[in-house]
Amino acid sequence: MTAELRDTELRRRIIAEAAERTARSGWSSVTMSALADRVGVSRQTVYNEVGSKPALARAMVLHELVHFLAVVDDAFDAHPTDAVAAIRQAVQGILETAQEDPLVRAILSGADADLLPLLTSRSGDLLEMAQIATLQRLVPLTPSLEPSRRAAAVDMVVRTVLSHVTQPSGSPVQVARDVSWAAGRMLSR
Repeated sequence: MTAELRDTELRRRIIAEAAERTARSGWSSVTMSALADRVGVSRQTVYNEVGSKPALARAMVLHELVHFLAVVDDAFDAHPTDAVAAIRQAVQGILETAQEDPLVRAILSGADADLLPLLTSRSGDLLEMAQIATLQRLVPLTPSLEPSRRAAAVDMVVRTVLSHVTQPSGSPVQVARDVSWAAGRMLSR
């Protein structure tokens, strides 16, 4: 099993420490030796758990995604029969969370060019995980919708939200209103 696929408590501690250090001091301050010291293991153990530094960066971003997906779950739980309202709440919540999230802010600051592509040009894993999670919540609310149409709506929402996370162009409330309106049109066909 590769380090990227393993999910252990030690791995989670290493990733959390890397995220905290990145948010506090930048990605360049994250070294396997520093992580090993903070977590209380050898440098080789850090490599065994997370692989290379680029693999650690990817794991760190995907680990952060879990917090954002919880926002999506909360929105769908709050609106169990209204897909558009759930999407509106999820989009607004994600955008508000992103504005306050220390790791996202550190990545978007541009100071660490190695990390920004994980939210932009190399965001495939992040997009896929977000789309899968959103589709799982949306299927029960749109049972008669053709699966390809549902997938297209989710793709539009997820990509648009990620775009607004990386380059906001309006308030979270306004963007959520607009995205949910567009999603509602797509889901009603």
